[in-house]
Amino acid sequence: MRFTDRTDAGQRLAKRLEHLRSENPVVLGLPRGGVPVAYEVATALRAPLDVLVVRKLGVPSQPELAMGAIGEGGVRVSNNDVIRRAGVTEEEIAAVEERERADLDRQAQLFRAGRPAVDLAGRTAIIVDDGIATGATASAACEVARHLGAAKVVLAVPVGARESIDELWNIFDEVICTVTPHFFLAVGTWYDDFRHVPDDEVSALLQRAQSTQSSHISAITQVSAATAAAEPVAEQVELPLTGVTLPGLLVVPPDAPGVVIFVHGSGSGRNSPRNRRVASALTAAGLGTLLFDLLTPDEELDRSNVFDIVTLAGRLTEVTAWLRDQPGAQNSAVGYFGASTGAAAALRAAAAPHSNINSIVSRGGRPDLADDVLPDVTAPTLLIVGERDRAVLGLNRQAKQRLRTENELVIVPGATHLFEEPGALDAVTRLARDWLTAHFAGPDSALSAPDA
Repeated sequence: MRFTDRTDAGQRLAKRLEHLRSENPVVLGLPRGGVPVAYEVATALRAPLDVLVVRKLGVPSQPELAMGAIGEGGVRVSNNDVIRRAGVTEEEIAAVEERERADLDRQAQLFRAGRPAVDLAGRTAIIVDDGIATGATASAACEVARHLGAAKVVLAVPVGARESIDELWNIFDEVICTVTPHFFLAVGTWYDDFRHVPDDEVSALLQRAQSTQSSHISAITQVSAATAAAEPVAEQVELPLTGVTLPGLLVVPPDAPGVVIFVHGSGSGRNSPRNRRVASALTAAGLGTLLFDLLTPDEELDRSNVFDIVTLAGRLTEVTAWLRDQPGAQNSAVGYFGASTGAAAALRAAAAPHSNINSIVSRGGRPDLADDVLPDVTAPTLLIVGERDRAVLGLNRQAKQRLRTENELVIVPGATHLFEEPGALDAVTRLARDWLTAHFAGPDSALSAPDA
């Protein structure tokens, strides 16, 4: 496969990146040649475009041979093998870095023309270049993006040397390369037109992308304002269960395909900021939500109640029956979103005969507390666990093997048990929204808000 030019390469590359559209990404072009490619990617994904300025550190006697690279934020990546073979001293490295860093700072100011850099904190950064030879510059770019707070860093290039691409998988969270030829030679050999990209073209593309993004944001704002009046109203409800009445918060958008019942973990409740944040996103996606307290204030004083999964699952089953008895909701789809011990209650309730639960999402769940009924669960189940929540991750891996229904385990990079890290809860929200929406029934099951 050859590319006509960088525009053609960017358009083809963008088709390989559609799965990242829902992650609210930022596209970062490596100047100069990577920016025209990145512009096409950002346009296709409707994502903001910025530059990530890095500079190669060339061996003094062979400037084209990279001994490392530097980037914004004081980042330096070194190729120790090249430095050792070339016999480069620390003084020589410092001199090259000082010269290149002056050019780096000048380029960053020139390209952005006074505009602030796009904030990467908690977001997916897609780093784009026109090709990869050694990978030294891409490695530096990855380090810079992480230093600036990106939650996930993806490398996307039209063409790259096979060995370099393989090595970059050890650095990036994901690597997308359209062509990895056996005989690479050089990046330019894979383009019919590989002309030099001047600074003013880079600046112009960044300015054009910003204008397009501003127009897109303006259009979204206008649509949001026009539909604000149709926002569903949160309804405080009382759930009459066996021997106890529990408070809840019910929100049902017009024509919702179903309702997601939240099942909180220990020490939490219907006012949990994390669950409310996820519920708000699901409501914005058109799904109904019900948050409720599993225990009364007096019951919460006895810590053993938190781990009485059988009782909690029984209450969830009663709440589900109550919901389905509401006007307009008799045949509606119902999903569970369980956290920690609440996920165990959700799985146990869903395993009961005739539960008819459409979908389950477990956030940092304790499926081991429902281990005996996991083979009986029939609802498609998504297990979401933080990468650094190692004990719970192990329990979920075991649960995945025990589940006989459709299931998936997704690990959120860098996240701990409460998903407090930048971007971690946003990742959970996107995963839950997509899973629940995909597994809810079609338009025939749409329901109306129950009468007050």
